Amino acid sequence: MNNKLSMRKDWALIESLIDANSKVLDIGCGDGGLMAQLEKNIQTKTSGIEVSAHLAQKAIAQGFNVVQGNAEKDLNQYSNKSFDYVILSQTLQAMFRPKEMLLELLRIGGKAIVSFPNFGHWTIRLQLLLLGKMPITKGLPYAWYETPNIHFFTIKDFQNLCQESNIIIEKGLALTRGGKQIEISSGLSSANLFTNEAIFLLSYKNFEPIKIKSKQKSFAGNSVVAS
Repeated sequence: MNNKLSMRKDWALIESLIDANSKVLDIGCGDGGLMAQLEKNIQTKTSGIEVSAHLAQKAIAQGFNVVQGNAEKDLNQYSNKSFDYVILSQTLQAMFRPKEMLLELLRIGGKAIVSFPNFGHWTIRLQLLLLGKMPITKGLPYAWYETPNIHFFTIKDFQNLCQESNIIIEKGLALTRGGKQIEISSGLSSANLFTNEAIFLLSYKNFEPIKIKSKQKSFAGNSVVAS
């Protein structure tokens, strides 16, 4: 988002979802603004990856642990569960493969925090209905032919994707156009109508191996263990 006040509110909500002293990776970290806030306020140990060489250099010059790279190609350098939290702020809609990106975030981190503009907001619906063309709003300020956004989706779309992908939504927060904060629940359809921006805390659903016990043997996965 271009509005600095909105971005600060977005960052404040992200910060509220992170435990102090955690190890955090900020994907698309820019010049390190969010990293600086997290380190100062809740003493996180932060790292970042940024596609822009200029912004990455600015972050590095400030002493941040940042590498220049493309998140859709270069996240394989990070090992499984190497961070407590992985942040993807206002970037998912610009990814070529958003589903694969979500799964990669949860491979690298124990939890993921994702924020995005909500294409289901009533002003967007109204512009489409009355004008019959792609809308331009404060949260989505670009014309269709110059926007960096590839996928436009709503809060409901995102919730459905998480359900299909066995991703647990631990908490959902929203910002309205006026800056009001709303907690998003699975059944709260009004959030999809009045929310400009959504922030979700995610984790991955782990399935326990099925164990079948008999009088003589117990089966765990593909192994047979005598009882």
